[in-house]
Amino acid sequence: MTTWTIANQLTLLRMLLIPAFVIMVVYGRPGWALATFVVAGITDGLDGLIARRAGQQTSLGAWLDPMADKLLLVTTFVVLTVPGTELVNRFPFWLTILVITRDVVIVTTVAIVTAVMGVRTFRPSVYGKAATGVYVVTCIVLMWFNYLGRSSILVDVGIWASLGITLVSGFHYVAHAARIINAPAASAERKKRV
Repeated sequence: MTTWTIANQLTLLRMLLIPAFVIMVVYGRPGWALATFVVAGITDGLDGLIARRAGQQTSLGAWLDPMADKLLLVTTFVVLTVPGTELVNRFPFWLTILVITRDVVIVTTVAIVTAVMGVRTFRPSVYGKAATGVYVVTCIVLMWFNYLGRSSILVDVGIWASLGITLVSGFHYVAHAARIINAPAASAERKKRV
């Protein structure tokens, strides 16, 4: 099977849309920025669907797809936070730092567990998927009201919902990693008793 499947090409397209999105925000084109973000989101849904339906799942895609998602979301949070652009609505610095810190903690935890214990499976949790969903909806709401040129209580609701799901998913992931780390020790202890 070729590595550059249609699904992987869509993932690559999503990554290429990231600088276009940044340019649209920086140059004060909120409508085009929103459209670019939505197109990137559509490619995210399509690449997974095509990979499953057409049997185009590859190890490259398994690595590239989540990386593209993280890059898109982190870039979106950062560019919609930094001052200097003519945005009516922005993400607060503390939320962007918290979202990025959560991702860094997750990646670091996986790297440490893999280095110490060998490769382990870290499947996306329901909380992680919920966090991604809340982030995407919040980004779209914030960009929509930037396009309209006005503030909204819905932006504030999205920001606080993002805070809540970031904390819940972050703590859940750390607890899951702790269970994986403690599992061999608990198993060895049981064997000693038998």
